[in-house]
Amino acid sequence: MAKKVVASLKTGNGKGFAKIIRMVRSPKTNAYTFKEEIVPSDNVQEYLKKK
Repeated sequence: MAKKVVASLKTGNGKGFAKIIRMVRSPKTNAYTFKEEIVPSDNVQEYLKKK
């Protein structure tokens, strides 16, 4: 499924966006999970500083 999202970002308006994958630790189990979000390319640095 990720391939379809990435492929669609490369065409048309999608070039202005970036897909960010973060590793987040669960407070209950201490296991890592992955959070995927699509943000505008201009706001990537702000997004990474925020969280």
